[in-house]
Amino acid sequence: MAARTVALLLSLTMVIACGETDTSALAEPDEAGPEPARTMVAMLTAGQPPDASRHRVALAIRRIEQQDRHHRAILHLNPNAERIAADLDAVPAAQRGRLHGIPVLVKDNIETTDMPTTAGAHALAGLNTGRDAGVVRRLREAGAIILGKTNLSEWANFRSERASSGWSGIGGQTRNAVDPSRSPCGSSSGSAVAVALGYVPLAIGTETNGSVICPAAINGVVGFKPTVGALPGDGIIPITHTQDTAGPMTLTVADAALAHAVMAGVDPETVLTAVRAGDAAGLRIGILRGASGYHEGVDALLDIAIAELRRAGATLVDDLAFSSRYEGFGGDSYAVLLHEFRHDLNAWFATLPEPGRVTSLTELIAFNRAHAEQAMPYFGQEIFIKADATAGLDSDTYREALGRIRAATREEGIDAMLAEHDLDFLIAPSTGPAWSIDLVNGDHYRGGFSTYPAVAGYPHLTVPMGTVHGLPIGLSITSRREADVTVLALGHAFEQLDSRPNIGVAMPQH
Repeated sequence: MAARTVALLLSLTMVIACGETDTSALAEPDEAGPEPARTMVAMLTAGQPPDASRHRVALAIRRIEQQDRHHRAILHLNPNAERIAADLDAVPAAQRGRLHGIPVLVKDNIETTDMPTTAGAHALAGLNTGRDAGVVRRLREAGAIILGKTNLSEWANFRSERASSGWSGIGGQTRNAVDPSRSPCGSSSGSAVAVALGYVPLAIGTETNGSVICPAAINGVVGFKPTVGALPGDGIIPITHTQDTAGPMTLTVADAALAHAVMAGVDPETVLTAVRAGDAAGLRIGILRGASGYHEGVDALLDIAIAELRRAGATLVDDLAFSSRYEGFGGDSYAVLLHEFRHDLNAWFATLPEPGRVTSLTELIAFNRAHAEQAMPYFGQEIFIKADATAGLDSDTYREALGRIRAATREEGIDAMLAEHDLDFLIAPSTGPAWSIDLVNGDHYRGGFSTYPAVAGYPHLTVPMGTVHGLPIGLSITSRREADVTVLALGHAFEQLDSRPNIGVAMPQH
């Protein structure tokens, strides 16, 4: 079945359209602007001219050069990309990997041998670890071309309690793909914007709590946070080992499944076959109304999605809300992040082949203070300071808080709700419409869904379900631990349904 056409109203009146069966992936762009990237599935099945890899890289670079001054999604381009593409074009067809010649962008907290890894921070400017993260190794082994690094919320949005998503000291402010005056959400903002604008068909983000799901939803693309531990975690600047994971951002669920399989080291064809066989008929799906109610347009889109799933044969169980969120849950969750950040970041610093200008969280805080005008022009580092004051992972404060939040989100949370109502999946709106960028006051986030699957470490997928005033809204799908493929399969089934309505009058472009 051909995948649905993805159409987004973009700045400069650019329209991105993609379909799995599109065979025009390698067409030359016209003078009005570069042709957007097609899905990976389309690119890989459209036929492979002798110079396909070089052509894809050239088109991607041209798109970035023509558009990214408006959006600031890209921090670094790989100086070796064209050479790598030429080498790949010389590889015999029988020896080519599953992602042969596909240009990929990765978030700049993920290590690569051929570019700096900076987390967007002046303290790490120019740092080259000489290493590939595990997910990058697997992408390269499959034939992908690591085209560059994307901007992010500095330190993966874990520096200040009053920050602007998508801002980093090195990269500046990344801007929403649909309306550049609005937030791209974070922290994997550049990765989501790069896919939405058609620079590449695949970008890699990372998530601790919402950092893949929110930017993907707000920019109108697919984002997948796998079960924590499903992908290798080495070579990623950490926040917390209990919640951190890399995840793909793509134009279709099939592409996300393909990328996930490659990075997880499992057979891509087996995963793609299972995902494409996804069917809503006979499934029991719970509706988390407790994660909605913050915007009437978002609620209207959710009701339309529910009706579509019912027509497709699913049984929907409505009006669900988690009762396991106890008084003090937020404080416990924050305490766990603070404790693990100090421990995990210091451990990462200790693995660097050569010491950088900072070698610990304490030195990082001092560096930022000494270079405050450059490093902290809009907001501070109060999260760093709180984390540096924690007692360590052997403390009762940490261990007891971790136990409580895991029980609340796992056994007493997602697992309990699925069991009590005999459900296969839970759905909710991913987040609300994008808010205006405000570097002075920080984000104006209204609500959404990410914390329970993030803290539990369970799989979480967002798929576009429509727009509110022209701004993309995503549908979240989650389920049990290690149910990654079945979550992707339901997402693919939903993607095939017809309606992607707009609620309200489209806002004027900025």
